[in-house]
Formats: sequence, C-alpha cells, structure tokens
Amino acid sequence: MIALASTSVARHGIDAEIDAALSRLEARSQRLGDGAQALASAIRRATDGGKRFRPLLVVAAFETLDGPDIALPALYQVAAAFELLHTAFVVHDDVIDHDTERRGVPNVGGEFRLRASDKGADAAGAALLGDAAAILAGDLLLHEAGRLIALAEIPSTLRAELLALFDEAVLVSAAGELADVENAVSPGEADPDTVLRTTHDKTAVYSFSAPLEAGAVMAEADAPTRHALQRFGQRLGLGYQLIDDLIGAFGTAAASGKDEGCDLREAKKTHLISLARETESWPEVSEALAQAHTGPVAIRAAQVALSASGARARLEDLVCETLDEARAIVTASTLPAACRAMLLELVDAVQERVP
Repeated sequence: MIALASTSVARHGIDAEIDAALSRLEARSQRLGDGAQALASAIRRATDGGKRFRPLLVVAAFETLDGPDIALPALYQVAAAFELLHTAFVVHDDVIDHDTERRGVPNVGGEFRLRASDKGADAAGAALLGDAAAILAGDLLLHEAGRLIALAEIPSTLRAELLALFDEAVLVSAAGELADVENAVSPGEADPDTVLRTTHDKTAVYSFSAPLEAGAVMAEADAPTRHALQRFGQRLGLGYQLIDDLIGAFGTAAASGKDEGCDLREAKKTHLISLARETESWPEVSEALAQAHTGPVAIRAAQVALSASGARARLEDLVCETLDEARAIVTASTLPAACRAMLLELVDAVQERVP
C-alpha cells in the first residue's frame, strides 16, 4: 500500500474513531458469550496495523480544499468509516479466495479454524466455522462503517450525500468482486474490456474516488470540484489495481502480502492474462500457466513466458497511460494549488509500486 503524508493530529483523530467503534463492538459482545467476544477481538486484529490510506485520503481532500475547522470531529468519524469498509472487504475477499492468512498470520477465518480445531472439530467443521466467522465479521464491519456516517454530527444534506457515496462504493465494489469470480469460474474467456471493467470496479470507487469525494463533501466543495475528484479517483484507482495485477504476477511476497506469483499459482484471469491471450505466444504462455500451481520453478517459467510474450510490457504501458490520464485531469482542473499538488504526488506514489 502507498503512504500518504498526514499530520499526527489527523492520524490520531482517525485512530481514535476506529478504536471507539471497535471498543463499542467489544463491549456489546461481552454479554453474548465467548464466541462473540472472540469475534470482536478478531475484528480488532483485522483492523490493526493498516496505513489508514483511505481515511487519510478523505482528510487530505478536505484539508487541501480548505474545509472548515468546525467540521473536524465529524471529518475523522466519516474518514474512519472508509477504513472499516476496507477491512470488511478484505475479510470477505479472504473468504472468496479461501485464504486463511494475511501477511503471514491467521486472518479472521484462520483464527476461527484454529478455534474449531482446538474444540475438536474436523477439517470440514473448522472450515465452516472459519468461513462463517469471517462473513459475519465483514458484515459487522460494514454495519459499523455505515453507522459512523449515519451518526456524524453534520447537516442532513451532507449526510445524505455521504451515504449516497458510501452506498455506491459498496454496490460497485460488490459487483466488481462478483464479476471477478464469475470470470474465474467460467469455462470461456472474458473479453479484455470486461476484465478491465471488473478491475476498475473492484477498487477504484471505494479506495479512491469515494474517499476523495467524501472529503470534498465535508469541505462543501462545488460540483465541478467533486466531479474532477471523481474522475481522477477512477483513473488512479484503475491504475492502482492494474499495478496490483503486475504485483500478483511478478512482485515479491512482501509487496503482495502473499506468496510470490500468487495470481499465477491461483490461475486468476487478470488483464495481464487477457493481453497475453491476444499474442502469438499464447500457446507457450498457456502451457506455462497450466503448470504454475506446481511450485516456484513453474511460477518463474510462467513469469518468463508472460514477459517474453510482451504482455507485461503492454500492461505497464497501460498503467502509464492511465496514470497520465489522471495527471491530465488534475492539470486541466480548477482545483486549488494545494489539492493539485497532493493529487499529483499521489499519482507518483502509485506509479512507484510498479514491480
């Protein structure tokens, strides 16, 4: 994940709101038994350690648009909602991908698989409990995120706009995730445009355009400002996710949070694969990909085949084009100078992630 410059005040304010939401959940779980308490604790661990990029993006937009200081307490509450939303999606995504660890430690599902095993459950029972706990954890996080916005002390008109943004982010992301799974399980191959749209929908709205627009709403910015931030966030978000595709195929374990070449091992139908399919080298690439699940040597062979086909270079070119489009939106806008500078620095930080 990329870093975003922030003041200690902003980070403290966001962390305090997240902690308050999680503490409330933990306190309310006390009367509901050991399982509920364990779930609340697992949710806190799932939320710990993040760079708080999305909520800091809300604050950065607000501050560089000269938002009023009187809105600061509610701003941190709204910003925190985007971190809880992100954690909810991560927890649910791990269920979809059948992952039981994240960055080398058990995730929510992994913790509850171990809990079930300790209580004598067989493998099927442990998997059932792990998946159930993760789904419920994501549900609770989604609820808490919406609750933070719903109870923020702001004018009703702003609250309605923020809830509309939040609603759209959840819907588009869910549609993108569903399309991604449908593409994966379909025997046929999705066309490149469909894969690209799916890539956009999974991340761009909830991670970039919605947080930026939320900061603009809190700053009571005008419609052209919000529209520029929306368009910028969509292009930047697409570029970010395309880079994730490169990281999933060619990046290190440290960069992906999973084993090196994880997307190749799991045979994910990313835009990188769509581009390779269009080349004359596809038979060789396809054969190499078919063996990638067997281990590191096969993964390396698949990486070499993809690079030799030209697909990697074409995807890197597309990333550059997409990020240049984001820069052009900023340059052509009437955004304040501080906001333009922040957005351009953000594009540079995203581009630095290319493996």
